[in-house]
Amino acid sequence: MTNKLLLPFVMVAGTLTACSLAPRYEQPIAPVASQWPTSSGTEALTSGATGEQTRVADIGWRSMFKSPRLQRLIETSLANNRDLRVATLNIEAARATYRIQRSDLAPSINASGSGVRQRSSENSSTTGRPEITSTYSANIGATAYELDLFGRVRTLSSRALNKYLATEEGRRAAQTTLVAEVANAYLTYLADAELLQLTESTLKTQQDSYDLIKRSFDLGARSQLDVAQATTQVETARANRSQYQRHVEQDKNALTLLVGKEIDPELLIPEKLGSVSVMETLPAGVPSSVLLDRPDVRQAEYVLKGENANIGAARAAFFPSISLTGSAGYASGSLSSLFLAGSGGAWSFAPQITLPIFQGERLFSNLKLAKTNRDIATAQYEKAIQSAFREVADALVARATFTEQLNAQQALVKASESAYTISKARYAQGTDSYLALLDAQRSLFVAQQNEILVHQQSLANLVNLYKALGGGWK
Repeated sequence: MTNKLLLPFVMVAGTLTACSLAPRYEQPIAPVASQWPTSSGTEALTSGATGEQTRVADIGWRSMFKSPRLQRLIETSLANNRDLRVATLNIEAARATYRIQRSDLAPSINASGSGVRQRSSENSSTTGRPEITSTYSANIGATAYELDLFGRVRTLSSRALNKYLATEEGRRAAQTTLVAEVANAYLTYLADAELLQLTESTLKTQQDSYDLIKRSFDLGARSQLDVAQATTQVETARANRSQYQRHVEQDKNALTLLVGKEIDPELLIPEKLGSVSVMETLPAGVPSSVLLDRPDVRQAEYVLKGENANIGAARAAFFPSISLTGSAGYASGSLSSLFLAGSGGAWSFAPQITLPIFQGERLFSNLKLAKTNRDIATAQYEKAIQSAFREVADALVARATFTEQLNAQQALVKASESAYTISKARYAQGTDSYLALLDAQRSLFVAQQNEILVHQQSLANLVNLYKALGGGWK
C-alpha cells in the first residue's frame, strides 16, 4: 500500500517540466578587428592565413620547448605549483556546488522513524485516571519538494554549471600562465648567469690590465692617472659581479617558487641561451577569432552565461512557487506491532503554494541586479577579448623587430671587439692614451651585455606570443 500511495507523488514530480524565463543567450560580437594590425615589419608574420593552419592552442608545451631541462622544470611545476593546485581544487569545489544545486531538480526521498511515549494527568485524561500512551511510526516520503514550473531551480542549476565550467577554464588559464612564467624565469636565470660569466671574464681582464699598468708605473713608464683609471675599471667590474651574483641567486629563488619544490641542482647548471630550443615558427597568420579559444576568454564567457541564466531565476521569483510534502508508512501504538497487518496505510500529503504579493521592491531590485550583473559580465568578456588582442598584437610587433635588433647587436659586438683590439695595440705602442682604451673596453662590455639581454628578450617574446595565442595548457 505504501508504494501505491507514493506512486502518484513521484509521477507528479517526475512529469512536470519547467519553462525557462532566462533570456536567450547571444554571444557578444568581439570588439576587435578581424585581423591583427600589420606594419612593414609584421606583414610577413600575419599574412597567408589559412583555415587549415594549426592553432597555437593545439601545440603542446613539450612541442614548444625542446630543452630537456626546461621541460623537466615545467613538468615539475605542473605537479607542485601551489597556485595551480588551488585552481584545481577550485574546480572540485565548483563541481560539488553544481551537483548540490542540480540535486534540487529531483525530490529527496527520506525514511524516518519515531516513537513517542507520554503520560497524561488525571484532569486531562478521558478516563479520569493518569494514562501512559505510546505511538510509533515508520514513514518514507519527501519534504518541501519544489515543482519547478517556472524554471527557477533549473536556471540556478544552469548558473552553477557555467560557474563550474568557468572554473575549469580558469584552471587552464592558470596553467598557460604558469608554463610561460617558468619558461621566462628560466630564460632570465640563463641570461643573468651569462652576464655573471661575462662580468667575471671582464674583471679578470681588468685585473690583468691593472697589474700590468701598476708594474709599469713602478718602473716609471706609466702615470698615476693611468693607475687610477685602471683601478676604477677593476672596482666597477667587481661591483657588477656582485650585482649579477645577487640576480642569479634571486632567479633561482623565483624558479623554486614557481616549480613548487626544491630544484634538482643538475637542472640549474647554466646553459647558453643559444642552446635553448624554442619553436620559432608559430601559426600567427590566423584571424583574431582564435582569441575566443583562449582559456581566460572562455572563462569570461561562461561567467556571462551564468549571469544570463540568473536573470531567469530572478524572473521566476515573481511567479507562484509550489512545494510538495508527503509521506506514507506505518503507525502503531506498540513497537512490536508496527509492521503487522492493520498498521499500514498511514499517509500525509501537504501541497503548499506561495504567491508573492508585496515584497517592498525586493523582487524588482533582484531582477535589476541580475540584469546589471549580466551587463557587467558582458563588459568583462569584451575586455578579456580586447586585452588578449593587444597581447598578441604587441607580441607580433616585437617578433618582427627582435630578429633585426639581435642581428644588429651581434654586428655591434664584432665591431666593438675590433675597435678594442686596435685601441689596445695603439695604447701599447704609445699612440693612444689609456682613456681611449678604457672607452673601447666599456663600449665592448656594454655591447656584449646588450647582446645577451636582446637574445633573452627575443626568446621571451616567443614565449609570450605562445601564451597570448592560447598555448600552454595541453
